Amino acid sequence: MSNATKIAFLGPAGTFTEAALQQMASEFAAVEPLPVDSPAAAVNAVRAGEADYACVALENSVDGAVTATSDALVDGDAVQIYREVDLSVAFSIMVRPGTKPNDVRTFSTHPVAFQQARGWLAENLPAATFVAASSNGAAAQAVAAGEVDAAAAPARAAELFELDTLADAVADVQGATTRFVLAGLPGKPTTRTGRDKTAVVFTLPNEPGSLVGALEEFAHRGVDLSRIESRPTRTGLGTYRFHVELVGHIDDEPVAAALRALWLRAEELVFLGSWPSYSDKGTQPRDLSRLKAADEWVARARKGQ
Repeated sequence: MSNATKIAFLGPAGTFTEAALQQMASEFAAVEPLPVDSPAAAVNAVRAGEADYACVALENSVDGAVTATSDALVDGDAVQIYREVDLSVAFSIMVRPGTKPNDVRTFSTHPVAFQQARGWLAENLPAATFVAASSNGAAAQAVAAGEVDAAAAPARAAELFELDTLADAVADVQGATTRFVLAGLPGKPTTRTGRDKTAVVFTLPNEPGSLVGALEEFAHRGVDLSRIESRPTRTGLGTYRFHVELVGHIDDEPVAAALRALWLRAEELVFLGSWPSYSDKGTQPRDLSRLKAADEWVARARKGQ
């Protein structure tokens, strides 16, 4: 598969990240999956030239931002987001063949997954001790190896590792979703569709009102923010990077104008890409007719008309 597009993902096989990769694989003629043990390892594989893209979880509707991914995207040379996909998240509880619920003393899954199933576990496997795994697939693999008694993972993992299923569709919050993105080396952004997102990361001078002023650059131009979070720079207490997603594409003039103004205010500004939104929610096509009319008015005024 030397001509295949190599995509790093949180492995082993049987994770939700692998399922997201398979959905986005239709963009390419052929794909070679590269399992790794963390979102940072996936992104770093791209930086090192070992993979063309990294498929990583960015946020989920229960536990919020996946901070390991947020940090990985900016801890090193620049990378850029090109696609996204949302997956519904529910777990199967799997054990080795013949294991009964009363036999379960240790239970494993990824820590984020544990937060999404802990209520069910407290009610149904109260005696089980939680053992954190690097991924849900790795937890299922550990069950097959006899290292733990039970795991929460996608149903496919039970098939892959020949495990029995104690329960299906386990989720404390029904309808929970996780958003995954495809990140690669910087290049021309994905073509504008009219239903797009743009992401940037920036730092600001430690001055009163600096964040308010930066956010007003978007508000004044009618650019919606769909997500904002802060992450420590790890260079000292009280210093933060701001991760922001905008509704719109960098080819939309209001977005471009807001980013130009933000560049003038920021100490550092990193462009993480513009790409099609997987959901239409909150991303209706921007009506630029009034902006065009305003440009025409300014042009006439310059000519004395």
